[in-house]
Amino acid sequence: MRRRRSLVISLFLVAIVSLLTLGAGGGRADGADAGGTVKLLRVIPATACPTCANDKLAVFDIAWEDAATQRLYLADRSNKAIDVIDTRRNIYLKQIQKGLFKGFTGSNNTSGPDGVVVSGHWLFVTDAPSTVWSIDLRTDAVADMLKTDPTSQNRTDELAYDPEDGVILAVNNADAPPFATLIRVNRQTGKFILPIQRITFDFATNGAEQPIWNPSTRRFYVSIPEVNGPGDGSGPNGAIAVIKLNGHVDLLPVDRCQPAGLTLGPRNDMLLGCSETFDRNGNHWDPANPTPDPTPKQVILNARTGDTTNVFGVGGSDEVWFNPGDGRYYTGSRNNPQGPVLGVIDAEDHTLLQVVPTVAPPTGSAHSVAVDPNNNHAIVPLPANNRIDGCANGCFGIYGVPREED
Repeated sequence: MRRRRSLVISLFLVAIVSLLTLGAGGGRADGADAGGTVKLLRVIPATACPTCANDKLAVFDIAWEDAATQRLYLADRSNKAIDVIDTRRNIYLKQIQKGLFKGFTGSNNTSGPDGVVVSGHWLFVTDAPSTVWSIDLRTDAVADMLKTDPTSQNRTDELAYDPEDGVILAVNNADAPPFATLIRVNRQTGKFILPIQRITFDFATNGAEQPIWNPSTRRFYVSIPEVNGPGDGSGPNGAIAVIKLNGHVDLLPVDRCQPAGLTLGPRNDMLLGCSETFDRNGNHWDPANPTPDPTPKQVILNARTGDTTNVFGVGGSDEVWFNPGDGRYYTGSRNNPQGPVLGVIDAEDHTLLQVVPTVAPPTGSAHSVAVDPNNNHAIVPLPANNRIDGCANGCFGIYGVPREED
């Protein structure tokens, strides 16, 4: 997801820290687990689908959970496919359009698939070079393809979708300067409608990341890791770009956080997955030359007021996800200073509940997460490793609060 310099982090297990348990709250799924300690419940091997017996899952990007159908979709670069998991039965169903996508080239900037979003029976996927796909989930056939910049060899990275107006916002993070594209979609045919509108982020000096759509404010929001900084990943000041449907851009600033992941929570709160760690003086924390006082954190920012709350104790995140089923945020924190973890945050109290160790073998990292609100299971794709049974070729880790059936 991020375009950043490599971070070499020592791999070791972190003790599972359960700081609080979450009480029942309004708006949660009936019969859902309202609290408790999240654990790894089971894994689904990457070889467990009809067309992937010889596959190895090592490099991938973003996951998306469609709550209506209980299907998880993963941008699988290792196998140039979209992987589909049935999250109700915990079954690896199939791969969509295997071989269509760019795959891993050795550089994130030119690899794909990247972002995935589902709305109804339409699957939208970003890819390299500078490509957006529209796929009909009734047949898994391609409905349309569009180039956000025909001259660029870099990927189109993340995307968000406004289903009411049929508008995609797709982000090209690796171009200089990075830019976003507003693309209208025919909701009956899945075809893209020309012309498209380009929005350039001249102020973004370290790429642009996850966008989301907020139906309450009728705005797109985009993570901007570094604003007017040195451009080397060390700048402490980031922002959230607020984009109207007419292309107008405003900025909500955030300090000592380079936001990558972004998710919409309750009451117009947004969790920003801070991808880099800074100390209390704003100095960038580097594991090769660590500062003595790293303060890993996530930031909760209100879309209407711009007010921020720091959640300390977990950082280095990529994808983040809000689960209305249990009122918790989940973070794919691959570059957490104490080791890679799944972070669990109370969306009501804005407090860290728990960190659950994941993996970061040399071939990849656990940086994606999506949650099924029907059973409160967080699905974390795990690259091939020898630490977790059933994951030698990669797997999908199912994390949640144990129940009798688990």
